[in-house]
Amino acid sequence: MIVFLDYDGVLHPDAAYLVNGRPELGAAGTLFMWAPILEEALAPYPDAQIVLSTSWVRVLKSFTRTRAFLPVALQARVIGATWHSAMARHHEGSHRIDVNWFSELSRYAQIARYISRAGLRAEYWLAIDDDSEGWRAELRDRLVETDGALGLSSASAQSELAERLQWMGRSVYR
Repeated sequence: MIVFLDYDGVLHPDAAYLVNGRPELGAAGTLFMWAPILEEALAPYPDAQIVLSTSWVRVLKSFTRTRAFLPVALQARVIGATWHSAMARHHEGSHRIDVNWFSELSRYAQIARYISRAGLRAEYWLAIDDDSEGWRAELRDRLVETDGALGLSSASAQSELAERLQWMGRSVYR
């Protein structure tokens, strides 16, 4: 079971900004204040793994640094990210290309590229994100869409996540 995880608008309000190279929250609360909610939701699913689908990996230029912002229990579940630094290189060598190509893709398109490369079947993944742009209608049930201001603090988002995880758990482990 793979969970594609966005940070902003999911684990804290969608109001995080880089200040002197460090993320800061420009809203009430603290960065990652709702991460314990995700940790608790995933607890019954020890095989659930996380793929970071947050722009933080690209903006901070570091998968490791981005992962380190998560609580230790969630860090241990992270197996990759939709963005990889190699995507900023020309395929025939180390020549730099326009790295904006990736950020111009919808979040769904970024996730779809990862799914295609990894060969994931639809019943084995879901995404938690406040960005629903570009999601294919037949895969909307794979998205737990959060309100950017409330993220996982919303009771409806928590309920939807629990339902999707339970459904996936039944599909994956039968």
